[in-house]
Amino acid sequence: MAGRFLVMEGIDGSGKSSQVERLRHWLPRSGLMPPGAKLLVTREPGGTQVGEQVCPILLNPRLAVHRRAELLLFAADRAQHVEAKICPALREGHWVLSDRFSGSTVAYQGYGQGCDLELIHTLEQVATGGLTPDLTLWFDLPPQQARARKPPGRQDRFEGAGLEFTQRVAQGFQRLAMERGWWRIPAGEPRGAVEAAVQAACHSAFAT
Repeated sequence: MAGRFLVMEGIDGSGKSSQVERLRHWLPRSGLMPPGAKLLVTREPGGTQVGEQVCPILLNPRLAVHRRAELLLFAADRAQHVEAKICPALREGHWVLSDRFSGSTVAYQGYGQGCDLELIHTLEQVATGGLTPDLTLWFDLPPQQARARKPPGRQDRFEGAGLEFTQRVAQGFQRLAMERGWWRIPAGEPRGAVEAAVQAACHSAFAT
């Protein structure tokens, strides 16, 4: 495909969503995108109209969703996201920036909840149709620091799952980053330094 696909991954509280917004403004002015290319910013879960219906089910802490059902819902959301939004934009030569993609399912449902990794990888291939990001930025932050950043108040089902769960997820992200060649972003640094690291990664990956 003519476009480029960027993904940001990391545990809740790692700061990736804030950097998505910064990259939204910087990337079109960076000189990295070709003339005529637009930047589509999206997210998982919930990046499509179908996903917006699925997302409240997945995140609602009052719903007892079985982990296998949860895994299938994430796969369905991703399949719709890829086919209805990501691939059409890439085929038209546009760039896509997504807050989470398939790596989050491996980390959260696989390492965090203990779902079968082989099954997850099979569903990943089905849901993505083989699509892989051109660049994945992994926001590396210790779980204790991530929890300290979260404001008090209502939490979704994953944010409220506890420190041990988040530690397993963080370990999953670390392993995935090594296996898949993700670009590590030291998310514990000051915001400006994190932003500079994100921009440096984009220059390294896409500058001609």
